[in-house]
Amino acid sequence: MFTSNGLRRFAVLLTVALSIGGQAWGDDAATVQPPRIDFARDVQPIFAEHCLACHGEKVQEAEFRVDDKQLFLRGGDSGKVIEPGQSGESLLLARIVSDDQGDRMPLDADPLTDEQVATIRTWIDQGGDWPDDADAGTIRHWAFEKPIRPELPSVHHQDWPRNPIDAFVLAKLEANNLLPSAAASKEKLLRRVSLDLIGLPPTIAEIDAFLADDSPDAYEKVVDRLLASPQYGERWALPWLDAARFADSNGYQRDGRREAWSYRDWVIRALNDNMPFDQFTIEQIAGDLLPEATLPQRIASGFHRNTMANVEAGTDVEEQRVLSVFDRVNTTGTVWLGLTVQCAQCHDHKYDPISQADYYRLFAFFNNTEPEIEVDNRNRDFVGPKMELPEPQQKTAQRRLIEAEWKAANESLKVLKSQLVKNLAAWETDLPHLAAGGKKIPQNIREILNQAADKRDSKQQKELTEFYLRQFASYQKLADRQQELKSRSEELAVETTLVMAEQDQPRMTHVFNRGDFLNPGEAVQPGTPSVLHPFTASAEPNRLDLARWLVDQDNPLVARVTVNRFWAEFFGQGLVNTPEDFGTQGSRPSHPQLLDWLATEFVNSGWNVKALHRLIATSATYRQASKITSLLLEQDPYNRLFARGPRFRMRAELIRDNALAVSGLLSDKMHGPPVFPRQPEGIWNHIGRTSNLWKTSTGEDLYRRGVYVYWRRTVPYPSFVNFDAPSREACVVQRSRSNTPLQALTLMNDPVFVEAAAALSQRVLTENPEASPTQRVDVAFRLATGRRPHAAETAILTERYERELARYQQDTAAAEKMVDTWNADENIDPAEFAAWLHVANILLNLDEVITKG
Repeated sequence: MFTSNGLRRFAVLLTVALSIGGQAWGDDAATVQPPRIDFARDVQPIFAEHCLACHGEKVQEAEFRVDDKQLFLRGGDSGKVIEPGQSGESLLLARIVSDDQGDRMPLDADPLTDEQVATIRTWIDQGGDWPDDADAGTIRHWAFEKPIRPELPSVHHQDWPRNPIDAFVLAKLEANNLLPSAAASKEKLLRRVSLDLIGLPPTIAEIDAFLADDSPDAYEKVVDRLLASPQYGERWALPWLDAARFADSNGYQRDGRREAWSYRDWVIRALNDNMPFDQFTIEQIAGDLLPEATLPQRIASGFHRNTMANVEAGTDVEEQRVLSVFDRVNTTGTVWLGLTVQCAQCHDHKYDPISQADYYRLFAFFNNTEPEIEVDNRNRDFVGPKMELPEPQQKTAQRRLIEAEWKAANESLKVLKSQLVKNLAAWETDLPHLAAGGKKIPQNIREILNQAADKRDSKQQKELTEFYLRQFASYQKLADRQQELKSRSEELAVETTLVMAEQDQPRMTHVFNRGDFLNPGEAVQPGTPSVLHPFTASAEPNRLDLARWLVDQDNPLVARVTVNRFWAEFFGQGLVNTPEDFGTQGSRPSHPQLLDWLATEFVNSGWNVKALHRLIATSATYRQASKITSLLLEQDPYNRLFARGPRFRMRAELIRDNALAVSGLLSDKMHGPPVFPRQPEGIWNHIGRTSNLWKTSTGEDLYRRGVYVYWRRTVPYPSFVNFDAPSREACVVQRSRSNTPLQALTLMNDPVFVEAAAALSQRVLTENPEASPTQRVDVAFRLATGRRPHAAETAILTERYERELARYQQDTAAAEKMVDTWNADENIDPAEFAAWLHVANILLNLDEVITKG
């Protein structure tokens, strides 16, 4: 907060800075004009957040109001509050910058920020314009106004911007007396954009090709290549699957398996095909309701089948159905509207203009879906609409042959069993003699035999009979074959996927008093929040009408919310730093005009996602070096002004993908059922059904990308959890980013990362057979970081290699054990392999390797 003295000091400093501006700004820097202030977008939100409580419709301290144009211009007890064009003569500005705690506004609250003060000062100096159409009797929050494409701001350093994004960023920097950072090196930039667009590091061949390309559009060609890569969809599916709360299990205590992977594959394909975002939205919310819906469109509707399902004994089926509908409403509100609509589930929203009736009008769109939990006696199963997936004819024929063979084996087994059990009583009589003769009798069978036949329950009798039958080789062989056929048949079973479907008879929707489904209130029809653009629908509104309303060009939120999340993926933070909350309690945009320009550009492009990603990736703002200077550390420590390039840790899945790619292990196999890579023993407990057991994959499935790893909600893949992946029990649009010792321990000891280090060791040796240790360090370092090591780094790693080599040459048994453990090439010297494994392990632990910088 600038006090009056602080403002004067700032003015003096600014004058001095401008007078020596040849060093930073140029001789005509004083001609740079601040961007035009828009009252509705820039000033009204400040009044709403900080002034309305005391100077609004309900309370008018000092007879002054800020929610009505005429009353505002009239002023209050102290007279007129602004002098248009003269901020220094305006009472409003004097009160908000006053040093007197009893005089400064707002009273008994934090002062306005420097940026907010500057906004009001500039607004007054520019004439204090308050358009008549902004006077609606009440202040509307900026996010509820449709974005209007702003003019590009004028900037002093006109040679820096590469596209319109840079003009907005530079205008803000110049207004804060800052300059952009220098461009990142070609190696750094290539690694950054590769990680951002496909989630994988560049190969050495790609690095060398880019370094050798001196054409003006060399970088743009790289960006276009990455956007066209099938790996683009695998990388960009990750944040969407978080938002979609996608998982391969039901959640809750039993957390049984579900078949949903084809929805994940649909997302990857849609992103690779650059499906327009409005179509991407419609198909996920209402693909099943589209005329003559295609197979992919029905699969897309699985977005809202990703809700959890509680099949524990004693659960109330109707309550679980209602909870699923709540989740669908809340997720829709977060993902597309960026609003905390769930606050209105029990009462009118306390901060945003969303009533409880508004909430249940949204609820009504999702209230016609079929139940998802079936009760059979005391058992509960997860059911609901499913769809069979097409399969190759060869697989169908193979399954039918196996099923026919199983039936034949089963009939033979029945006949044999009926013959053998005739002698069960006699066998039981002779059993003590058999035991005395050395026949081994399991303890559980002994306990059963100690009971009289008429005292045994059915389970005990069945157990005894099975033990008896398996004493015959003919039965044992046939029973084992039948079990083998059953397992193979299950592996070849028809794959299904979860889809949405409407009931023939719509349910009546009521407002639930206090959110209690057992306490229904007034009936409501499907509809949308009244604070947003009008809802026009068919005679019987359904999810398809809702989806089309969401992507209507008059919707003020969807484009803003979406481009903000895209921006955050590239820069680590959104222009709005609360991507889940664009309401009055959320953060103000750091660059409101840029946000609106991006939103309108996105819509005008036909909701073209790849075009927007290309625009961001090719901007000068994105290409800046990420190094922070002492000046930036002081003035912009969190990089909210984007005066430097992005630098932050990668997503959990990409850290694993990166290690596998560097080591040469990564499989490029796409799509299909989830995989089960190695994880530490004992992570999964046997809860509920046996299908919950983790069965480690084999072959290349061990090394597929993280997007394909089985996602169990109660026990997510452990290394992902350590790097802040969510459980996906609920919608998440912004992951936390922590820094803990567990992360270093994971990189050092997790089976996947140790195996990656072993593979990198072998790669360094086999691909560079004649290289010196120093040359091998150079190769390994470039694979891991995308750049050549500095001399000091080379020295440290070479010294470590030589020290480990000497140790393993003395301890050959330990070296040979390393080779055996990781199945290294038999032609590799064991001591060399073990020594380079240590170096590889160090490289994969470097902060630079798990960070995008």
